[in-house]
This record gives sequence, C-alpha cells and structure tokens, in this order.
Amino acid sequence: MLEYITQLQARQKWRTPGTSLQLGDLVLLKEENAPPMHWKVGRITALFPGEDGVARAADVRTTTGTYRRGTRYLCPLLDPAASSLEATASNAPEDVPAHC
Repeated sequence: MLEYITQLQARQKWRTPGTSLQLGDLVLLKEENAPPMHWKVGRITALFPGEDGVARAADVRTTTGTYRRGTRYLCPLLDPAASSLEATASNAPEDVPAHC
C-alpha cells in the first residue's frame, strides 16, 4: 500500500535526465539579489562531478573574473543541438524579387 501511494506522486523531474553542461558552454550566472537582466554571462572552463558522475559545480570565466558556482545557479544560453547559427533551408531568408 505504501509503495502504491508513493508511485502516484512520482517526480518526473528526477527520473528523466536533463541536458548536462559541457566545457565551453555559454551560461548566465544566477544571482539572488540581482534581476535577470543584470546576471553575468560567462563560459564554463571546468566541471566538478559528484559521486554519481553528474556535474554538480562549475568554474565559469566572465569578463570580471572566474567564479565557482553550483550547476543549479547556471542557465545555459545556447543549446548546440537545438539551435544553429548557420542558415538552413528552414530559417534562411527567401529570395524576393525586387520591384522597380
């Protein structure tokens, strides 16, 4: 009976792996006392995994120095798998004939 009740409230967040941070990723450093538009932007230079092999902290290089933050306080900006800066057929500008 106890197992059945706990299975009704299964937390999907912890059951499916999310995107993991990689070296060189561009991230925002969340700050508790600053609005999101004032968060620092930086690049991950080192990752520190926990006992389970999942990155729990990272060194982030910004213009003002290097910070070590927990991964929960980092927001990835660009997902290389989902977005590309190169033009493709779906996002390239269309050729429009010029009218005189």
